[in-house]
Amino acid sequence: MRKDELVVDYIERLRRLAINDAGLADDGGDDHSVLDPVLDQRTRALVRLAALVAVGGAVPTYGAQTDAAVDAGATAAEIVDVLFSIVPITGLPRAVAAGPKVALALGYDVNEEPDRQVVDEDG
Repeated sequence: MRKDELVVDYIERLRRLAINDAGLADDGGDDHSVLDPVLDQRTRALVRLAALVAVGGAVPTYGAQTDAAVDAGATAAEIVDVLFSIVPITGLPRAVAAGPKVALALGYDVNEEPDRQVVDEDG
C-alpha cells in the first residue's frame, strides 16, 4: 500500500466516524478497506484493554481482553504497563480499580501472599 493510499484510508475512516456511518457497525459490506485495521492484533488488544480500564469495564470483560492480549503476543509485563501508562489520562483511581481485575485475569490473586519476595536493588 502506498503512502497516499494510507492518507485516504484514515481520512475516509474519520469521515465515516464523523457521520456515524451505519456500515461501521456491521461487516462494512463490500468496502472492507475502510474497516481493515492498521494496527497489529497485539497493539489493538492492548488499546482495547486500556479503553476497558477507561470505561470501568466488568470483571469478565477484563478476562476476555487480557486473554486476547496474551493470545496476540502481549506479555504480562506489557499488560500491567498499560495500567501505568494510562494513569495521566484516566487518573490513578481507574488504574487502581482495574489492578485486581487484571491481576485475576493474569492468574494472580492480589489478596494472596506473593510466592516471591521483591528485593530492593539497593540492599
